[in-house]
Amino acid sequence: MKEGMIASLMLCILLFLAPALKNQGTVAASGDDRVNITKILNAFFDQGYDKRVRPNYGGPPVIVSVTMFILSISSVSEVLMDFTLDFYFRQAWTDDRLSFTPRTGFESLTVGAEVADRIWVPDTFFVNEKSAYFHKATTQNTFLRISAGGEVFRSIRLTVTAGCPMDLQYFPMDRQVCFLEIESFGYTMRDIRYKWGDGEKSIGMSTDVELPQFKVLGHRQDQKEEHLSTGNYSRLVCEIQFVRSMGYYLIQIYIPAGLIVIISWVSFWLHRNATPARVALGVTTVLTMTTLMSSTNSALPKISYVKSIDVYLGTCFVMVFASLLEYATVGYLGKRISMRKARNQQMAKMAQEHRQRCVAAAAAAEGTERCPPPEAVLLPGNAEVTMVKSAVRGQPEVRLKLVDPRAYAASSTISRSASAQNVEVPSFTLPSTLCGVTPSDIDKYSRVVFPVCFVCFNLMYWIIYLHISDVLVDVPEN
Repeated sequence: MKEGMIASLMLCILLFLAPALKNQGTVAASGDDRVNITKILNAFFDQGYDKRVRPNYGGPPVIVSVTMFILSISSVSEVLMDFTLDFYFRQAWTDDRLSFTPRTGFESLTVGAEVADRIWVPDTFFVNEKSAYFHKATTQNTFLRISAGGEVFRSIRLTVTAGCPMDLQYFPMDRQVCFLEIESFGYTMRDIRYKWGDGEKSIGMSTDVELPQFKVLGHRQDQKEEHLSTGNYSRLVCEIQFVRSMGYYLIQIYIPAGLIVIISWVSFWLHRNATPARVALGVTTVLTMTTLMSSTNSALPKISYVKSIDVYLGTCFVMVFASLLEYATVGYLGKRISMRKARNQQMAKMAQEHRQRCVAAAAAAEGTERCPPPEAVLLPGNAEVTMVKSAVRGQPEVRLKLVDPRAYAASSTISRSASAQNVEVPSFTLPSTLCGVTPSDIDKYSRVVFPVCFVCFNLMYWIIYLHISDVLVDVPEN
């Protein structure tokens, strides 16, 4: 019985230890696999691997294949003349020193960034870079894949701010082309040659790429040789084309500027004697246009050439200022006409007074009843009124002539042989025009001329600049 109990106890122990023994074998096997991978990695560096020397040193240049995938474009700045993009940057090259014997399930090794610090990597840099940084959340966003034949594939996530010189001549209907240039910093073409790794599809872009003020027209790639004083270098160029969205500028600039011009035309319908209203309206619209122009240009770089938006705002400013000058012209014309009326009324009054004095003097001196109309009457200043017979109506007319008062005083006095015959005092037609134009005519013409000119300008402006913007950049088909 004791033997049966012992056998049962042994059986229970074996059943309890069986899973543990099984797991121990699996761990051991896995441990052997891990040891093999570690040996492969260590073998690279135990054989005298020198990361300071490029692969195949002294032989043919290393061919570095490059591909990119753009995740986002965060900004395009006209003031700083740059753009910022976030992308995966991938490079592939062959390093025979990293080849190993493949095993089943181990045709390639994917390792972390630590191994990249121990092997040779191309000294690639971005020629027009202003700033750049690696992403390290939650770890370094990079990996390395080594194939059995020594092919090395490296992928990094980068955010790069690169310079982008812009031509703002057609702003805001402009199209901009920004470049990202890739080159080796130290190795010439005898050591490294870059190429796009996937032909025309080497540059990819996420469909989620959006910008508030721009639309991405497309992208294309180029490969060229750069000749510098230190040698010839292989360079890759990524070209991204942008077109500016007009919605913001239409709402914030173009439409308000047009409405300000239209508001300035209200002055033409106000009475010309409503001086406070017309002056206040004209000055307000001029100041508003000045403020709009200043605020628009404050958000742009200080450039020396004229932009298309400057043409529009400048024309609007001229139209508004011209409406203010129109009222000044109306006021000046009305003042000149009033002065002429006052002068004619003064001459008529003095001619009437002279006739009365002449008749009274003649009647008192000679008792006659006839008194010819005076040939000249001295006015204040250097002027005289001359009454002559009208060649048309046979009635006396009044003419104004400048004379010297002293010479007039020394001349013969007016003949007193006047008759008591009644002499008609000429009727004066008070002038209401100047050069055939009245102030009301100017307002009337302005109500038509100003709108017609502004509409014609808008038609020419939008047709010309929209046509130019369409042919400005050759858009590639992606």
